[in-house]
Amino acid sequence: MYVALSVVLTAVCLMPGMAKILGLPKMRESAAHFGIPWRAYRLIGVAEVAAAAGVLAGLFWHVLGLAAASGMALLLIGALASHRRAGDAIREAAPALVALAIAALYLTIPALHA
Repeated sequence: MYVALSVVLTAVCLMPGMAKILGLPKMRESAAHFGIPWRAYRLIGVAEVAAAAGVLAGLFWHVLGLAAASGMALLLIGALASHRRAGDAIREAAPALVALAIAALYLTIPALHA
């Protein structure tokens, strides 16, 4: 289960991160919607891709995976705060909520086996 969850969390980090780095129109619209300068929003994408790499590396060095997932969870909490500030409905915030739940599950798995 841990490997499958690692792969899912990697995808959850990698897809939006790459979309931001590539400057896809939807990401540019999101940056404007949240009032975040494009360069700063793109840096969030870099952090998301770094988190994806860290979660994958966590398959071999568990501490790194935990650190990456923790960082991703913090990013997602920030995303939820941005959605709230922008007055978004739960529907718009749902992807961030689901991603946060996946990161939280990833972080709790080691505790379940301790």
